[in-house]
Amino acid sequence: MATAVKITTVGNSAGIVLPKEILSHMHVQKGDSLYITQTRDGIHLVPYDEAFAAQMDVAREVMRDNRDVLRKLAE
Repeated sequence: MATAVKITTVGNSAGIVLPKEILSHMHVQKGDSLYITQTRDGIHLVPYDEAFAAQMDVAREVMRDNRDVLRKLAE
């Protein structure tokens, strides 16, 4: 499913309005939190999940603590 949305001004920031059909498909509603991850192909938008957020925090810490090793492996 592909849906075009426009970027709009929200206070001093920018935002997008998600159509009702997308919100329904994601099983979220106004006021819920979403989690955005950046991928090689763009962004991935999913409902906020505390367990996933905790895993991402651990992953960031591991990557930060081992960045030299990871950089060497990437060569």
